[in-house]
Amino acid sequence: MTNYSNLLKRDRDYVWHPYSSINSKQAVFPVKSASGVRITLSDGRVLIDGMSSWWSAIHGYNHPIMNQAISTQLHDMSHIMFGGLTHQPAIDLAELLVTITPKPLKKVFFVDSGSVAVEVAMKMAIQYWYAKKQPEKQKMLTIQYGYHGDTFGAMSVSDPVNGMHSLFSNTLTQQFFADAPLCKFNQPCTESDISPLQSQLENNHQEIAALILEPIVQGAGGMRFYSADYLKQLRQLCDQYNVLLILDEIATGFGRTGKLFACEHAEIAPDILCVGKALTGGYMTLAATLTTQHIAKTISNGEPGIFMHGPTFMANPLACSAGLASLKLLLNSPWKNRISLIEQHLTTGLAPCTDFPQVKEVRILGAIGVVELHKAINMEIIQPQFVEAGVWVRPFNRLIYLMPPYIIDKDDITILTHAVTHIISNIKD
Repeated sequence: MTNYSNLLKRDRDYVWHPYSSINSKQAVFPVKSASGVRITLSDGRVLIDGMSSWWSAIHGYNHPIMNQAISTQLHDMSHIMFGGLTHQPAIDLAELLVTITPKPLKKVFFVDSGSVAVEVAMKMAIQYWYAKKQPEKQKMLTIQYGYHGDTFGAMSVSDPVNGMHSLFSNTLTQQFFADAPLCKFNQPCTESDISPLQSQLENNHQEIAALILEPIVQGAGGMRFYSADYLKQLRQLCDQYNVLLILDEIATGFGRTGKLFACEHAEIAPDILCVGKALTGGYMTLAATLTTQHIAKTISNGEPGIFMHGPTFMANPLACSAGLASLKLLLNSPWKNRISLIEQHLTTGLAPCTDFPQVKEVRILGAIGVVELHKAINMEIIQPQFVEAGVWVRPFNRLIYLMPPYIIDKDDITILTHAVTHIISNIKD
């Protein structure tokens, strides 16, 4: 048995993959190494990465500066508890995050993953109102088609109908949902777009601690792009009805939409911000929840006088070193120009898809290219086709999308988009 076949057999025997069944016939592909924008499989095939490892590996793989940052930190310590202790990588990273995020955000709470960043944001909002003697404000408001993670709090604010968590509906906290806006990016927000949200706030603000949503781009809930004007109006409504605003920039943060943070398209700032994914350039798991000095002080001066959360691996030094190196690498690069060029090449390369009858819509924003089909994709068939075409693309439901590393060049984008258009053109009803 070849090494490749042996790996596959052992994987089937022992491993349970994300969003999968152990009975699944869907192929998995053992990886030997990755460098730049290329993934080398254990059987020698090489794939151009169109996914940035679920949107995180913005600098590509095996980057010498990233490698050196982790190697240097490893010689000092790989981990140390954050309760009662601190270290320079965490301090430096927190300081840089405060510097580059919207001005009101002054305090950084480090966590292990994006889902936990959302959990922490929700707990912050609830504990803030508790400290202000308004304990009835315990619920969250959000919009349909959102996705915020797979832990229980995060599931409760993800789309209950079109999302992945409906079978848990009787267990989850019942939150408030408003219709998602129909106004697309670069379009004005009409009264009919904002009125469902306004009605929920008007009728339920006494119970609502915070409004949480993904700014501009709804990720795993459907890759929908909506109006910046909608964000501006909901910021005003949150202020009007005394509700905090939580923005989940886990997928959109650090340049993906053409702005460093997607909320900058609307020139607004949240009360609480969640970041993750690209924070460490895809090297290690790390996320953060940022908030204002006012919220942090209110929680700290109220009952019980401390914030009730503390992950074991909070502010892991290796992860913080990776995060600091990744952000410096991004900020010192011509990232705006790179994102603009990726947007241009995705627009050109995916344009033929608009003529296919099986395609509902093609959407491009920054370094995100989405082709939405009318019908769901058969992953058992289509995933191996992309591998045979020499690219790594991971569709879901009716969506085939590209979110490549920022270092990708025109030729490799052309290979990616050609593979997408060719495979879609051969999809039969």
